[in-house]
Amino acid sequence: MKKKLTTITASIAALSVAAIAGMSTAAIAQDLTIVGWGGTTQAAHKPAYFEPFMKETGINVIEDEWNGELAKIRAMVETGNVTWDVVQVEGPEVDQGCAEGLFEELDWSRITDKANMVDGTVKECGAGILIWSVIFAYDGDKITGDAPQNWADFWNVDKWPGKRGMRRGAKPMLEIALMADGVAKEDVYNVLSTPEGVDQAFAKLDELKPNILWWKAGAEPQQRLGAGDVAMTAAYNAWVYRIADEEGRNFKMVWDGNQYSTDYWTIIKGTKNLDSAYKFLELSMRPDRQAVFFNKVTYGWTAKGTGEFVDKKVLQHLPTYGSNMDNALETSGAFWLENGESLEKRFQAWVSK
Repeated sequence: MKKKLTTITASIAALSVAAIAGMSTAAIAQDLTIVGWGGTTQAAHKPAYFEPFMKETGINVIEDEWNGELAKIRAMVETGNVTWDVVQVEGPEVDQGCAEGLFEELDWSRITDKANMVDGTVKECGAGILIWSVIFAYDGDKITGDAPQNWADFWNVDKWPGKRGMRRGAKPMLEIALMADGVAKEDVYNVLSTPEGVDQAFAKLDELKPNILWWKAGAEPQQRLGAGDVAMTAAYNAWVYRIADEEGRNFKMVWDGNQYSTDYWTIIKGTKNLDSAYKFLELSMRPDRQAVFFNKVTYGWTAKGTGEFVDKKVLQHLPTYGSNMDNALETSGAFWLENGESLEKRFQAWVSK
C-alpha cells in the first residue's frame, strides 16, 4: 500500500512539474518582443499600439531598440535563436531581408484588406506603419509675401538670399537636385540611373554649394532655421512641426516635391509567436489606433481613414493629408540598394572638395 501511495504521489508530482513547465512555456510564448528606433517614435508607439494590444489580448509586450543593421536579425535566423518577433524596418531593408528569407511573407488576410492601405505601404514582407517626408521649411516671420513654392525656388538665392540647410548624404539630395533642375518626379530615377543623370544632379548641386550648410542629425536643420543660420532648410517634416509647435515658431513647410519613405512592421522568420505577431499587426492597421500615434508624431498614416480621427490642429502637417502627396516622390529602395554605395562615396568626396 505504501509503495502504491508513493507511486501515486510521484505521478502527481510529475504531472505537477509538467503542468508548471507547460504554464512557464505558455507564459514565455505570451511575451511579444517588438523592436523599433527608440526616441519619440517608440514613445508614441506605446499608447497607440503596445498598451491597447496588451489590454486587448493579455499578451505582454517587451520593447527593444535597434539601429537598422540586418546582421543581428540575420544571425538570429541562421542560428534559429530568434529573440525578436516584430521589428520596425525601413523600405530597402524590408526588400533585402525578404529576399534573404529573414522576414515572414505576410498573410494579409490576417492583417487587413490591402485596399484599406495607402498606396505603397503593402509589401510581401512588410506592413507599412508610418510615412515620413523630407520637405523644406522657412521662417514665415522672415520670408513673407512672395514665398518659395518648390525646389527650384529653394535654389534661388538671388530672390531669397541666405544659406540653405541640406542633409549631408546622397539620398535624397541627388533626387532633390534633379527636381530643382526641372526633372519631373516620375522621371527622377530613370534619369539618375544613367551616368549623365548623376552628372546632372551634381552639376545642379554645384550651383548651390557655396550657400549650403550641411546637417546630419534630424534635430539640426530646424534648430539652425530658428537661429537664423539658414533661410531655408531641407528637413524631416515631423521634426519641423515639433519644434515649431513647442517653441511657437512660424515655420512654413513646402510640400511640393517632398520625398517620402515608409517604415514597416516585419515579422522575423522563425518567431515562436507568429499568431501574436499577426494580432499585433492587425491592431496596428486600425485607423483609430494609428490616429493616436499621428496625433503625437506628425508622420503620415498608412491606414486609410485615419485622418478622420486626427486632431485638426496637426492634420495639415502630415504627409498624407490633402494635397501634400500630390507631387511627392517615393524613395526607391531598389535604386539605393543597387547604387547607394557608389553614389554615397562620390557624394562625400564632392562635399569634401
